[in-house]
Amino acid sequence: MSKSIFITGTGTDVGKTYVTGLIVKKLKESGEKAAYYKAAMSGNKRDENGQLIPRDAVFVQEISGIEQPLKSMCPYVYENAWSPHLAAKAEGNPVHMDSIIQGYYRLCEQYDYITMEGSGGILCPIRFDEKKIWLEDIIKALSMSCIIIADAGLGTINSVVLTAEYMKNRSIPIKGMIFNHFHKGDLMEEDNVKMCEERTGIRTLACVGDDDLALTMNADLLKELYN
Repeated sequence: MSKSIFITGTGTDVGKTYVTGLIVKKLKESGEKAAYYKAAMSGNKRDENGQLIPRDAVFVQEISGIEQPLKSMCPYVYENAWSPHLAAKAEGNPVHMDSIIQGYYRLCEQYDYITMEGSGGILCPIRFDEKKIWLEDIIKALSMSCIIIADAGLGTINSVVLTAEYMKNRSIPIKGMIFNHFHKGDLMEEDNVKMCEERTGIRTLACVGDDDLALTMNADLLKELYN
């Protein structure tokens, strides 16, 4: 039976994809059949044939070494680097919840561990027209627990606590936090981690440096986070 977890962030460009790639890599290297999934992906470029290339999926595929087909990783791919709801208004092809769910369960039939990455932060609008889908709607539809990814630098206490409080208020389970762009020995960053733990009551699972190519976390402990 497949197990899964959802990776969200305190905002855009905190390194969700990088950390997600390391998570998937850790699972693969421990002998598990691991897959990556993302409902909607914006800010992508076209190949020589005019086809959009899902850059986050390509990155995860390359850093983790998984052989999962790109087409199964993300059902909605947009060119404009905007929130998916706005990119879809400009480009067409709005997100349908049924397609997201079907794509997820197809992966469950083939893989042991599914790591699903969100778009932007927890409040990202995925579709906003006659139908409205927010990122949290997808998390709840798939009954997932979450890991919060945050930048370790200045300002992270505010963004982590606000993200955590919003998720708790919405009854979204949080399994832990991972801090990216972390510099060991940096007084402020180490204090940031402690303050975030103190204010949220959420444990830190790992801290990731800019050049890290492996997640400093035991594979068995990582697997226990998946439901």
